[in-house]
Amino acid sequence: MKKQSLQPIRQILAGVLLFFVVASLYPSGASAQVMNETTKKKISVGVGMFTDIWMDMSSGNVQSGVKSRTINQGVDLLATYNIPFGKSPLSFAIGLGLDCHNLYGNFLVDSYSDSTKFIKIPDTIKYKKSKLTITYLTVPIEFRWKTQSMLTFAVGFKGGMLLGSGTKYVGDDYIFDKEGQMRVKFKKVKNLEQFTYGPTIRFGYRWININAQYMLSSIFNKNNTPEMYPISIGIILMPF
Repeated sequence: MKKQSLQPIRQILAGVLLFFVVASLYPSGASAQVMNETTKKKISVGVGMFTDIWMDMSSGNVQSGVKSRTINQGVDLLATYNIPFGKSPLSFAIGLGLDCHNLYGNFLVDSYSDSTKFIKIPDTIKYKKSKLTITYLTVPIEFRWKTQSMLTFAVGFKGGMLLGSGTKYVGDDYIFDKEGQMRVKFKKVKNLEQFTYGPTIRFGYRWININAQYMLSSIFNKNNTPEMYPISIGIILMPF
């Protein structure tokens, strides 16, 4: 499937997710109370923050000396439909979500149609920020176990489709070698894998949860690119 043909699908699915979340958070009119009662146990909405631990930063097309920041904050949003197994505490959930991953570090992304490289920023150049951002539309699937004491344990799997990407640099002028700072943004980093997947785990009490995901698929899809597999660990709030 060509990249151009995926764009309308991404936009439609992202729109469905946004509508699903807004409708869940803001029921209106006389149906609000009924909707809250009948859908409270069937629909879950969550917003969270996480940090990415980027594995294998030294492999592939990564220049020697390139390092990632300790905290690489990201944001995730999800809405799921829950299917209970009778009166047991076990249930199944499936939904839609958005994951925004960030990789901060001492590098510049040099991306071409046949290769992508991470180049170390020279020590003589001072900079405030340099990062790679990747956003996925996701389909989370979970098997959940919820006790009467409001403890929740869930294991699952998450698949994702690439929505967008970009890089941002704020620092000394490294292009024209002039005095002063520059801000540079590039969109659509090349050679990114269109689809991603990996197992997930979550543990929580009431609406506060700790979750983690290991991405089994590499971020990039060609031989002349970095081999990177992020582990995401964070907190997600699910008040609905």
